[in-house]
Amino acid sequence: MTGRGRWREGLVGLAAVTVLAGCGSLSGPSYDSGPSIGDRFSQLFGGKSQAVGEAPPPPRADEPTCPSVMIRQGASTYAVGLPGQEASGTSLRYQGTITRTARDCTLRDGEVHARLGIEGRVIVGPAGAPPSVELPLRVAVVAEGVNPRTVFTNAYRTTVAVPEGGNVAYSLVAEDIVYPVPAGAEGDSYVFYIGFDPQALKPAPRRRTKKR
Repeated sequence: MTGRGRWREGLVGLAAVTVLAGCGSLSGPSYDSGPSIGDRFSQLFGGKSQAVGEAPPPPRADEPTCPSVMIRQGASTYAVGLPGQEASGTSLRYQGTITRTARDCTLRDGEVHARLGIEGRVIVGPAGAPPSVELPLRVAVVAEGVNPRTVFTNAYRTTVAVPEGGNVAYSLVAEDIVYPVPAGAEGDSYVFYIGFDPQALKPAPRRRTKKR
């Protein structure tokens, strides 16, 4: 099964947002990568962001229906350990988490153009994190139902500078989400699924060239 297949499989049956416990066991001072983290969300989304687990603010009367955001089961954290060792205990280098999301949608030429923002933190583990880390994330639009259907999916990477011995905030905004306007009430079943996807860090397979 491909990485995308495994990711889609994890979408089926998700009924609630879950954030894995255990983050409290990691210590260290906290930093923000600048006021731009919160400011960027405020500038792009206004008051449309919400903490993980909170209900999104209601849309304005002139706004199209925008799918709710949920974290894919098993993809709420991204833990990295020392080479060749399990990412836990004293071998844990760092862990990425998702703490806040935001989204908005506009209609244009029969398509929905959406932006989805993700805020989170990189928490340094006992083994110490490198000066910068790369976080792999995936955003998908899924039509839920008896046979869930993926309408849009794309992987993203964001590089985060980590202060020595500290935890740091990060943000990512996906601005390339486009899908056809759903027919009738079908849009009510649409959901934005987000989560960490380690497969996104692997290089794409090289195409085989046919021998002449």
